[in-house]
Amino acid sequence: MRQRKTALRCADGRLLAATWYEPPADDELRAVAVVGAATAVPAGYYRYFAEWLALRGYAVLTFDYRGIAASRTALQPGEDVRLRDWARLDMAAALHAADRYRNTAQHARGQPLGLLWVGHSLGGNAVGLVPGFAEKVDAFLGVAAQVAYFGHWSGWARVQAWVFFHAMLPALVCLLGRAPGRVLGPRAQDLPAGAAWEWAAWGRTPGFLFGDQSLDRERAYHQFTGPVHLWSISDDHLFGPAAAVDALADQFEAAQVMRHVLAPQDLDEKRIEHFGPFRRDLGARLWPRLLAPIEAATPRLAMRLHSA
Repeated sequence: MRQRKTALRCADGRLLAATWYEPPADDELRAVAVVGAATAVPAGYYRYFAEWLALRGYAVLTFDYRGIAASRTALQPGEDVRLRDWARLDMAAALHAADRYRNTAQHARGQPLGLLWVGHSLGGNAVGLVPGFAEKVDAFLGVAAQVAYFGHWSGWARVQAWVFFHAMLPALVCLLGRAPGRVLGPRAQDLPAGAAWEWAAWGRTPGFLFGDQSLDRERAYHQFTGPVHLWSISDDHLFGPAAAVDALADQFEAAQVMRHVLAPQDLDEKRIEHFGPFRRDLGARLWPRLLAPIEAATPRLAMRLHSA
């Protein structure tokens, strides 16, 4: 497995830190994959998953959103960013780079090559805002990717979600000018004010980003026709309950949608929760479960390109 640092240039000229994880040899190339991170989560969290994919023959691209981790300097002093910017600009830059990589490999070998998007939480629920997603991506694997409107939660978790979106996020931004990463999850970094405001607004809106009328012309989920495999985690009560994942599945009207559920007992674990699916210690038992169904449904992901 080879690891190569790179920079992605966005449509507005900003540079994002990114990393390619490539198979040991070109003749083992199976497909290209992009990993879209959860809200404010550094790309490094997905490193071991990307390495595992690379050893399976994928060329894998991970990247940090502007203002996060190694891409912190992509935001200029005093500048803000919204969640939609991470999709329309940052995810778009990653998709463009992956598509360029795919086209170069196809041209060199004269064989088709698949492109898989793996989206965790925001990295999955925002894909329909990414320009070119429906045309360039062959298959979409969503892990705890959801329509995060608080109404999709139930019981005590619904109360927590209501407080989070209506009170906690707005109060933290007013007091601190940001949302501290420690309140967002064990892997998250501080969330810029604009992204926090938009997340809170969407979380209070029926339909989440699908209820935001300013995005009506940009949402293209209904245009994607490839396989869409969405996984919910049975003990992910705080960030991705099954009903919220189901609501995202409903948006892919023309796609081949499959819903999957992973429970801790499937892996003889006590808990997995929202951030568990990409833990290194669970990888050997968990990641083949995620990948096998979507590879079986996407012939281009099962192919290997051989040197001429």
